[in-house]
Amino acid sequence: MPNAVRINPLIGLPLAVLAGTAIPAQARINGALGEKLDDGLAAALVSFSVGLVIMILISAVLPRGRAGAAQLLPALRERRFPRYYILAGAIGAYFVLSQTLTVAVLGVAVFTVAAVAGQTMTGLVVDRLGIGPAGKKALTVMRVVGAVLTIAAVVWAVSPKLSGTSSVGDLLLPVLLPLTAGMLMSFQQAMNGTTGMHYGTPITATLVNFISGAAVLLVFWLAKVAVSGLGQPLPGEWYLYLGGAMGCVFIGLSALLVRSLGVLLTSLGMIGGQLVGSLLLDIFLPAPGSVVVAATVLGTLLTLAAIVVATLPWNMPGVLPRRRS
Repeated sequence: MPNAVRINPLIGLPLAVLAGTAIPAQARINGALGEKLDDGLAAALVSFSVGLVIMILISAVLPRGRAGAAQLLPALRERRFPRYYILAGAIGAYFVLSQTLTVAVLGVAVFTVAAVAGQTMTGLVVDRLGIGPAGKKALTVMRVVGAVLTIAAVVWAVSPKLSGTSSVGDLLLPVLLPLTAGMLMSFQQAMNGTTGMHYGTPITATLVNFISGAAVLLVFWLAKVAVSGLGQPLPGEWYLYLGGAMGCVFIGLSALLVRSLGVLLTSLGMIGGQLVGSLLLDIFLPAPGSVVVAATVLGTLLTLAAIVVATLPWNMPGVLPRRRS
C-alpha cells in the first residue's frame, strides 16, 4: 500500500471548507446551463465532459498524475480494493444531474440543505461499514441524534416552498433528487479516498470518477437523443462551462483530505463550505425567483448544529461506557 501523505488539520480543514463552497457554485452554473439547453441531462454531460478533459490534461502533464495512471490497471488486477469502486463517478454523475434538474426549482440553499441531510444520514452507514480508508467507526448515539436533527432541519428549510405550492407532490421529487444524491455522496467520498490511496495520488481517483461518470451520462443522453432528437445548441457564455472544473476541485480535494482527516472531519468541513457558499449565493447573487426566508436561514443553521452534534464523541464525562471486568 502506498505511503499516505498526511495533511495538518489546520491546513486540511480550510481546504475542506473551500472544496465545499465549490458545490453550490457548481449547482448554480449547471442549473443555468440546464436552462439554456432546456435539457438537464445534456448539461450534466457537458459538465462532466469538461471535467474529464481537465483531468486528462492534468494526468498527462503532472508526474504524479502519470505515475498514478500507471497504477490503475495493476490496482485492478491485484484487487487492492473492490473493483466496483471505480464506478464512484456514477454517483457524481447522478449528483450533477440532480443539480441541473432541481436548482432552478428549489434554489441553491434548499438544494444544499437537502444534499447535506442525505450525506449526514449515510455517513453513519459508511463509518459503520468501514468503506473509507479510516476503517470502521462505532455507531454512536450522538451521530444518530445529529442525523435526526438534520432531517428536521431539511423539513424546516423547505417548509416555505411546501406551503406555497398547490400540491406537496410538486416539490417532493425535486427535494428527493438532491437528498438521495447526498446520501450516495458519502459512499463516493469513502470510495475515492480508498482508491486514491492505492493509486498513490487523488489525481487518478478523480480522473477515473470523470471517466465513469461521463460514460454513464453519455449512454443515457444517446438514448434520449434516439427518442427525442438533439436539443438546443451549446451556449456561448464561457462561464457556463466552469461546473466541470469545480467538480475537479471538490472530488480531488475530497479524495486527498479523507486520508488525513477521516470521513467525518472531511465531511464536516465540506458541508460547512456548502452551507456558507449556498447562502452567500442566494443572498448576494440570487437566481430569478429565488428568495431567502427566515426558515431557510434557520434551517441551515440547525443543519450546522446537527452536524456538530453528529461528530461529538459518545464517551463524554458522565457517559463513559463501563469496562468489562
